[in-house]
Order: sequence, then C-alpha cells, then structure tokens
Amino acid sequence: MEREKLEELLRRNDEFLARMNAADLPPGDYAELAKEYAASQLHLLAEKSREILEARNALAELREMQTDEEEMRALAEEEAARLSESLAHKERELALLLAPRDETDDKPAILEVRAGVGGNEAALFAGDLFRMYQRYAEGRGWKCEIMSASPGEAGGYKEIIAAVSGHAYARLKHESGTHRVQRVPETEASGRIHTSAATVAVLPQAEEIDVAIDEDKDLEIQVFRASGPGGQSVNTTDSAVRIRHIPSGITVVQQDEKSQHRNRAKAMRILRSRVYAVQREQSDKERAQIRRDKIGSGDRSQRIRTYNFPQGRVTDHRIELTLHKLPRILSSEALDELLDALAAQEQAMRLEEAGETVDAP
Repeated sequence: MEREKLEELLRRNDEFLARMNAADLPPGDYAELAKEYAASQLHLLAEKSREILEARNALAELREMQTDEEEMRALAEEEAARLSESLAHKERELALLLAPRDETDDKPAILEVRAGVGGNEAALFAGDLFRMYQRYAEGRGWKCEIMSASPGEAGGYKEIIAAVSGHAYARLKHESGTHRVQRVPETEASGRIHTSAATVAVLPQAEEIDVAIDEDKDLEIQVFRASGPGGQSVNTTDSAVRIRHIPSGITVVQQDEKSQHRNRAKAMRILRSRVYAVQREQSDKERAQIRRDKIGSGDRSQRIRTYNFPQGRVTDHRIELTLHKLPRILSSEALDELLDALAAQEQAMRLEEAGETVDAP
C-alpha cells in the first residue's frame, strides 16, 4: 500500500479521536461514536499503518548505510532481512483488516447435529460430534444451551439443537456439512468396519433486527400435546409448538419445555436463524459460489470430513488435511488444529476477494 494511503488512515484515526474527545460532545453522542469507532476497526488500521511506516523507514535507513567493514555490513544485511520479513507480515495483516469481513462473525450460533445414514451407529456418532462441540464451547467459556434433543435408541442423538454463546459462529461455521465415520460397532462380532454419517449445520443466531418476520402474516403457529417415544403422552396440556414460516416453508417444532411460552420462544430463535441463513444465501449468491469452490459451501449434503477409527485419523476433504489425532480431536483438545487451517483458508480467500496488494517501500 502506498505511503499516502497509510498516512490517510492515520489522519482519519486522529480526526475520529478528536471528535470523540471534543469538550462539547454530548454523552449520548460519545457512546454512539465509540460504538462506530470500534466497529470500523480504525484504531487497528491506524496502529498497523504506523508499524508499517516505521518498519519501512528503518529498512530504508539500513539499505542506505555505507560501510567498508565486512562484519558491520553482514550485521546490517541480517537486520534488513529480519525487518523485511516482519514488514511483509505486517502488510499481510493490514490487507486482511481491509478485506471484506463476514458481518455474522461476531454472532453466537445455532448448532444442529443430526444422525444420517447408518442407523444406531449414526446416532451414536452424532452424539460424539455434539459432545466434541459442547466441550469445545465450554473450554472457550461459551454457554451451550440445548434447545431440543431426540435421543437415539441405542444412545447418542437422532437430532440435537443447541444455542452457543460468544463469537461461536466465526469459529464453528465451517463445521457445516456431512461428517462420515468409519469404525467397528461394539455389536459387530466379526470386526467389520461400518461407515455411517451425521450432518452438522451451524447458523448465525439471528436477532429480531437481522430478519423481518411479520408474525401475523408470515407465520402459521400450531400448538399440540407433547409426546414421548412411541406416542406416549408426557404432558396433559397443549405445550408443544409448531411454527411454519410461510414465505420460505421452514418449519420448527419445539416440545422440550413444559411451558408453551418457552417452547414458542425457543422455536422462534431457531426459526429466525434458519430464515436469516436462507436470506443471506439468496442475497449473496456470487460470493457463496466462490466459497463453495474454494472452501466448501457448508451445505449439509456435502461430505466435508472423515473420522477413521481403525487408523486413528481425521481427514478434512476441503483442505486435504489429515491429522492422526482422532481421540484428541473428538475430545476437542486438538479441534483447533482443524479450525485454524479452515480459518487460514478463508483468510486467503478474503484477501483474494479484496484484491488488495501492498506495495514495497
């Protein structure tokens, strides 16, 4: 990036700080400016611009040094090489800050895990995956609130949906897709390896301001009596809720709570997030296609990862990364190694989308 552009970022930062620190600024206006300042990341852009300018100046001075002493010349060349590497790193960081950012990265997430093909073994695997994410969330201090769950006959889950707090969507969004497992079930006497699957969907948890839903016109709401496995009644009141979003056809059923009010509130949280995800996809098809081509769409029909128990390995097919750390990944201890690699791929894609290039000094 040219010096003039770097200096312009510094000027904009100074001007913004001057506005915030003006003596006659009303308290209410200060709060709004502070929020805008934080959202713009202008302080980070200015800090990185200042570091780049200082590094370029230091590098220019080193290159202008004239000395006949061989030892001093070697030291100067070594320092110049170190500075050049550091400068390139800072320039990449600035370019990444300037690249288009996913507006949903700061949102909490709705996590949905469902058993796929494979019967009881698929339900057990769905349970393994959910516990992996649950432990990961707890390790980062995020709350993982189970919204609804349908247990499998032999354990695990046919389906489980949870709300995860914190900036969970940014970290977990690439987990959406089909996860395949290869292992020998405990009931398999011959030791034959079975293949089954579970699907994961990670949605940004939408607020009311994110998606417009006219509850009178857009929703069809039914209440009914909650029931357990086999149709056995578990509630004597109409506490279960089914909500259908008429424009999209999306339907959510919630019956875990004994209160109709709480079931409706949970159903609306899930419904709003699903509608929001669909609307974002429809409004940004071109960018979604780029992501599909390079890192995978996150579509639940797409096989993204294989967990091979006999060989103790996990392979992410989108980035062709294999780690022989299956137990540590399922315990969430080594899950970051996969998530970091996926995040790095997304960052590279963001830089390419932005088309930002940083000029040499």
